[in-house]
Amino acid sequence: MTRHRATAIGFVAVLLWAFLALFTVGSAPVPPLLLNTLCFAMGGTVGLIWAAGTGTLPALRTVPFKVYVFGTLGLFGYHALYFSALRLAPPAQAGLIAYLWPLLIVIFSGLLPGERLKVGHLIGAAIGFTGAGLIIMGNDNGFSFAYVMGYALAFLCALTWSGYSVLSRLVGTAPTATVAIFCLATSALSLPLHLAFEETVWPATYLGWASILGLGLGPVGLAFFVWDIGVKQGDIQLLGTSSYAAPLLSTLVLVLVGVAAPSYTLLWAALLIAGGALVAARASLK
Repeated sequence: MTRHRATAIGFVAVLLWAFLALFTVGSAPVPPLLLNTLCFAMGGTVGLIWAAGTGTLPALRTVPFKVYVFGTLGLFGYHALYFSALRLAPPAQAGLIAYLWPLLIVIFSGLLPGERLKVGHLIGAAIGFTGAGLIIMGNDNGFSFAYVMGYALAFLCALTWSGYSVLSRLVGTAPTATVAIFCLATSALSLPLHLAFEETVWPATYLGWASILGLGLGPVGLAFFVWDIGVKQGDIQLLGTSSYAAPLLSTLVLVLVGVAAPSYTLLWAALLIAGGALVAARASLK
């Protein structure tokens, strides 16, 4: 597989993650750890079926145990934090703070063997970060200290996912099918924690169940398999910076379904985010 093709496959995950906030909002009032349990059980099952169909299932026996621990903690940590953040703070603002991970990926990736951080990457990341910040601070409600815990968890999301994505390059020999085990282990880890610390609350409507199904098959399912291919075999700096499209697309989805209202703030943020991705993309192509 070529580097460019792997990068394109990885970007499919960004498109799927555009629906993460919408489906998370739709899944309320299901608590975060129970949501983790349900979604990752679906994603992992689909992954095992895919691995069996492609003949990669036997290769899972040769994967070191530490790789499974690494992947499980990455998926479990990010989503437990993300789902909690969107329950404790307004989804649009919390989701956008969580989407600081593309900026962090670009910065952290410069520390990887064989990678070099260029001035264009930094400029593009700064432009994209400005666009994301404009969405957060330009919201009608502004920044509220009442939601500081939710915002803090969202920022931890960004640190968790960027660290997981960058460090995945160091375990690049592990087959993508291992993501199925990550998902199932995340589900298994979430269930006892849910029973110990949360009250079980199921969706009250068909829309809630449909949102959980959408999460399990898309943003919390297929997305991880294509992202794994992208960060291990593609241009991780280009992927990280182009991922600034994720908060833009996520916000647009919320606008289209009537959860958020369109505004000039969104327009300017879109231009900044797209411009930042373009600058970084040019740096990577050079």
